Order: sequence, then structure tokens, then C-alpha cells
Amino acid sequence: MRRVFPCLVVALALVAAACGSNSKSSSPSTTTNKSAVNGNLTVFAAASLTGAFNDAKPKLTAANPDLNVTYNFAGSNALVAQIQQGAPADVFASADQKNIQALVAAGLVETPVTFVKNKLEIAVAAGNPKGIFDLADLAHPGVSVVLEAQGVPAGDYTRLVLAKLGITVTPKSLETDVKSALAKVTSGEADATVVYVTDVKAGGPKVQGVTIPDADQPDITYPIAVVKATTNHAAAQAFVDSAVSGDVQKSLEAAGFSSPK
Repeated sequence: MRRVFPCLVVALALVAAACGSNSKSSSPSTTTNKSAVNGNLTVFAAASLTGAFNDAKPKLTAANPDLNVTYNFAGSNALVAQIQQGAPADVFASADQKNIQALVAAGLVETPVTFVKNKLEIAVAAGNPKGIFDLADLAHPGVSVVLEAQGVPAGDYTRLVLAKLGITVTPKSLETDVKSALAKVTSGEADATVVYVTDVKAGGPKVQGVTIPDADQPDITYPIAVVKATTNHAAAQAFVDSAVSGDVQKSLEAAGFSSPK
């Protein structure tokens, strides 16, 4: 069940107001202001969230001047390994349910909540010089393809779809996350990869997207949770709440993510 903490959502929404319906008459015990969300906050997040989370950061810090937000972006599987090894994190945002459930099973995170959805898309160089129009074209001789490694959500999603369609693709390399895979295409080292639609959108003029039909799309949902070892629970929960329905969610929508509703 999704948990909502109104006071903290308000803090991240640029309003230092009372939680009651009438802030002027609220007692100190029911009033929260900007100072309630402060200190250091470290967010471990899937690489595909880089643009949106970075876009939201100025809004968060403007609303909470005493809050210092630090991000660690990587493949969700790599982030899970870091948290399992004791890396200091306050929040974990994964690109799939599988990786975050590993932390749930280990008792390392609080109950996750799904905050956005995404879709896969083929990424090719601008102008589509190789004439790639569907996933089957990735198996053609002379087409250089890179995919994400085993355990990286985008790579696992892609292999699931390819297997369902009976398409065999031999990748030139297996990358650690979607950003690395996309970089191989924009640099000319590969002809194509499969990433998220949000990555293609963020890729700039050097990259072009080739749509994968909805009928072939896997169910891609992103969960987020407070890490139990956090030393700043208030700020961690505030960030989670904002990812669900605050400034962070607005940045995600602008980046092309869709609501899980």
C-alpha cells in the first residue's frame, strides 16, 4: 500500500505550511516547516533516472536549503550489490521489481512503492543509416548491436521480449547500464541497442528511436523505497513521497516516464 506523508510532501512542494487545514491556528506539534527536511540525503537510482532526478534536484534544494542531495546512478543490480555490501544509502529507486525485492527479502529496505512506468525502444544513430525498423532487424548480418548485461533490468527485459518473439541477437558487447549501451550507439561503436524510451528522448540529436509495439512490451515498473539503514529517515521518506506525487514526479513525467496508475 502506498504511504503518504502530507507534511513532507508539502516541504518538497515549496510550501512551508501546517499539516492541518488552517496553518495559522495549528499548534507547534502539528506544524512542519522547511527545517524538517535537511541534512545529507544519498539516493541510489537506476541509470535511466539520471536526467529526471538531476532535473528535480534544484527544486528540492530550493525548497529545502539545508538539504544536501547526492545521487549514485548505476544499473539496478549493481546498486543492490552495493547496498548489500553496506554502502551508505538513504533511498533506492530500481528499474525493476526483481532487484528491489532482493533487498526486501534481506530486510534492507522498507516497503517499496511503484512510482513510474517505462517502455523499451530501439536506439539507432540519427537518420537510421542501417535501416532498422523492428527487433528482427537486430539479428541481420552486418548490424552491430550492444545490449545490457545479465541482471541489468533493460537487458533482462530485452532478452525476455526477444525470446518471446523467437529472435536471436548476438550482441557485440554487454554493457553495465542503459547509459553505457546508448553511448556505444552515439559514439558510432554500435549500430543499435535497446534502452528505454526515456533514454532515447534524453539522447539528443545523435540518436533516433525505433518504436517497439505495445503488444511486445514487457511490464516495466519502477519501485522506490527507503533504505532501513538511513541516518536521515525524514528526508528519505520525503524524497520517496516526492517521487510518487511531488516535484520529482513532475520531472519524471517531463522526461517521458508514465504514471503507474
